[in-house]
Amino acid sequence: MTPPAYRVRVTKDHLVFSAAHFITFNGNICERLHGHNWRTAVEVAGDLDENHYVFDFIALRDALQTIVLELDHRMLLATQHPKIRLNTNESEVEVTFEDRRWVFPREDCVLLPIENTTAERIAWWIGERLRSDLGVRLQGMRELQVEVEENFGQWGICTIRLDS
Repeated sequence: MTPPAYRVRVTKDHLVFSAAHFITFNGNICERLHGHNWRTAVEVAGDLDENHYVFDFIALRDALQTIVLELDHRMLLATQHPKIRLNTNESEVEVTFEDRRWVFPREDCVLLPIENTTAERIAWWIGERLRSDLGVRLQGMRELQVEVEENFGQWGICTIRLDS
């Protein structure tokens, strides 16, 4: 008999952020700058502990809320894209892609160590932040899954294995 598998999931009306971005695709196509009201959800999979729960809902919610607040009302910029160049100083960020150029106030930007600001890669980044922020609390857990919805019904999902 296969033992039961347990997961906890947190998604709330306040686990959302409004942020701008653009992505590139097919080598040289660059979307127009635009924004979304991104929704997030997080799941942790693991065994039940001595209290018969997988993970503390409140700790998970609060850790995700901290990250969401850092992203809210910001311009999300990928720092690892092979063709997007960022020139940053203490007051502004200049971004170039081929013949296009944007300049943003530095305080309005979040520089993400990802290749493109897709929902999938933002989900990965949030997952890695949660792994770092929650640290030892995730010991013994099998998976951390983060979902980022950029438009109604359009989710980017990243599952990070924790037990390997």
